[in-house]
Amino acid sequence: MKSDFLTYQAQTSPHPLGLEISHAKGSYLYDTNGKEYLDFIAGVSANSLGHSHPKIKKAIQQQLEKYTHVMVYGEFVQQPQVALCKFLCEQLPAPLQSVYLTNSGTEATEGALKLAKRMTGRSKIIAAHNAYHGNTQGAMSVCGHEQQNRAFRPLIPGIKFITFNNVKELQKITTRTAAVILETIQGGAGFITPKNQYLKKVKKRCEETGTLLILDEIQSGIGRTGTFFGFENYQVIPDIVITGKGLGGGMPIGAFMAAPEMMGLLKQHPKLGHITTFGGHPIIAAAALATCKEIVNGHWMQQVLKKEKLFRRLLKHNAIKEIRGKGLMLAVIMESPELASAVILKALEKGLLLFWLLFEGNAIRITPPLTVSEDEIIKGCEILLETIEEATYHFKR
Repeated sequence: MKSDFLTYQAQTSPHPLGLEISHAKGSYLYDTNGKEYLDFIAGVSANSLGHSHPKIKKAIQQQLEKYTHVMVYGEFVQQPQVALCKFLCEQLPAPLQSVYLTNSGTEATEGALKLAKRMTGRSKIIAAHNAYHGNTQGAMSVCGHEQQNRAFRPLIPGIKFITFNNVKELQKITTRTAAVILETIQGGAGFITPKNQYLKKVKKRCEETGTLLILDEIQSGIGRTGTFFGFENYQVIPDIVITGKGLGGGMPIGAFMAAPEMMGLLKQHPKLGHITTFGGHPIIAAAALATCKEIVNGHWMQQVLKKEKLFRRLLKHNAIKEIRGKGLMLAVIMESPELASAVILKALEKGLLLFWLLFEGNAIRITPPLTVSEDEIIKGCEILLETIEEATYHFKR
């Protein structure tokens, strides 16, 4: 199977990890040889409730018996879509009371950028250096990492970049700016959290210039930081919210949310301003609703900060420079990219799944399922510390 994987399936990197997956349950993956792996990646923050969660499986099975795809998005009244949109609105502050369901976080980014231009009549966008909002050409245009973008230019014009947490650069936001798009917590850049009321200051500048604030919650949302959306930690209400990843509990989905009067602009002048065939697919919407309900009603969010403290208490080593992030969105920063990579690969051999971040080479990603137990955290940290000790010894020799 691995040979066919490398031969027939298009690859995204020269050296994929190449685990041959047999099955997955809870916080564990199992390969075709029967070896188990404690999963501290969660499908890159997507498997919010771990693997094969019974409530998600039940929701999928029940909806499968009723109907799958019946019509392009937005034409027929489909209970899973309506129920999911209503539940999301109940978790959001006013005026964010209208939801557009998409196939992915990337598509949600595209829709949000279009909506901002339609609402303001402006074309200029401000984004952050080392941001990541997706990989289609529109989303790439607001990802401020030239090494990643260079091969695909020209991208969308009219984009300027600011440095996350640098208040002085907010003067780049002007009356010609349609929107500022930021990750609530920068992901690929190294799980960088906003400091010194940064997001509130961005919102204030946006209000002064008539600019919309788009917050990307694709990774920080759906309970991962201890609140349903990450921006709740920073006392700011954006004009448009983007989400994805953990929303589907392992199924592909995204969404962008805004005020009803703003979202209504996509249905006229022109009609069909944003359309999608499979966005809000009923089976996936059912899975997403089950995921969200369990996260909210199962008290998983209340445990997130306690679990973060356990990670921070256990992960002490001279080779660890710092631990960035919030909740169960953590980046262990090592002394060098070489050491970080050595630890990730050696931990894999020991049955612990860790991963890299896009633009911060020194980082080791820790984004386990929200359902990870304290015993599993202790076990994983023991493996990680043991691996760091072995890797640092090797590098010192």
